[in-house]
Amino acid sequence: MQEFISLIVFAVFSHLYLKEALRWNHLLGFILLVVAVYVIFMK
Repeated sequence: MQEFISLIVFAVFSHLYLKEALRWNHLLGFILLVVAVYVIFMK
């Protein structure tokens, strides 16, 4: 969970401050991370 939050903060920082564009592979990676967090914390 901590890694997921860290990656989101880093992505927002790099988009706003460094003016890096978010591409489709970044979005796919975030979707897969959400699925991974869901699977790990599913009861």
